[in-house]
Amino acid sequence: MRILHHLPLSPFCRKVRIVLGEKRLEFEMKVEKTWERSPAFLAMNPAGTVPVLVEDDGTVICHSQAICEHLEREYPEVNLIGESSAERAEVRRIVAWFDEKFAREVTDNLYREKMMKRFLATAEPNSHAIRAGYQNIRYHLDYIGWLAERRKFLAGERFSLADIAAAAHICTLDYLGDVPWEAYPRAHEWYAPIKSRPSFRPLLADHVPGSPPPAHYADLDF
Repeated sequence: MRILHHLPLSPFCRKVRIVLGEKRLEFEMKVEKTWERSPAFLAMNPAGTVPVLVEDDGTVICHSQAICEHLEREYPEVNLIGESSAERAEVRRIVAWFDEKFAREVTDNLYREKMMKRFLATAEPNSHAIRAGYQNIRYHLDYIGWLAERRKFLAGERFSLADIAAAAHICTLDYLGDVPWEAYPRAHEWYAPIKSRPSFRPLLADHVPGSPPPAHYADLDF
């Protein structure tokens, strides 16, 4: 059985979990407390980051995008990156937008400050970073709405890895109660059906001890 080393609220791990679910691939999950710097885990991934996927044959793949590209090549029956060169380029552009730009401007400022620093216990949350995250998420929700008004999904007419990457970051912040849905109805309209997909349901069951999600988090009719 393949094993995914992960952290429950990491958007990069959630991205891989959704892809595995969309491709109907069985896997087990192992929570990896990366801050403990386990020698066994570092032997698999010297960077000490999750996600890490270990295939049935022992093959180890590190980094969320490398894992997703691997799964796309090995299990192409459910295509999540697109058929044409132009489609693939646009999917990858939007994946990079969320995994790099959104992560830097929003996720790092909210998830890292409010949740990860609690586990690391190395410093108090930075209030300036949190305020920046709250401001920046509005710009990104506007962009999601702009894309969703012009396309059926974020990268085009088909559900793709672009939607998965975006939703993985959004659902992490939604767990924290940090998504102002009422002000961004078009982004809400895009997210609601993705939240209802079978591949997404296990994420809604995640629960971090001592930090419960808001009531609407697992509500499919939120």
